[in-house]
Amino acid sequence: MNKNEEKLPIELLDKIQSAGAGYDLLRYVSLPDVFGSEADALLYFMGKSLARKFNIQSLGDISYFFEKVGWGRLELFKEKNNKLEFHLLADTVVQRLAMPVETEFRLEAGFLAEAISSLKRVDCECVEEIRKKIHQVEFTVFYID
Repeated sequence: MNKNEEKLPIELLDKIQSAGAGYDLLRYVSLPDVFGSEADALLYFMGKSLARKFNIQSLGDISYFFEKVGWGRLELFKEKNNKLEFHLLADTVVQRLAMPVETEFRLEAGFLAEAISSLKRVDCECVEEIRKKIHQVEFTVFYID
């Protein structure tokens, strides 16, 4: 997408249908096999790129995106001066954490960093912590000065 092109409307997600198994195979099996140790960084920047393509106007749009693409239910947990903390919950998160292959949430982290950056008009980075015992992923978005 060129910089001169319009962003995609968030409503486009209502028209996309997928069961997700093929996506999971590509993400968790093929991509790491092809890119090795660079796969996590690639996924993070793919997430950032994806966020730039959509017209996101609010935190609600970000949560809507997460649910529509099957990433789970994203909730803002805490807001501080220089960071936001989110929790990602849902049956899909439980299922992903139970998969017999290593899973990650770098794509989601990259998307969240860029989406918040766009909303707050400040550079952001995001880290995630997987909490398997409680079937939750915690994202922390830091504002970069």
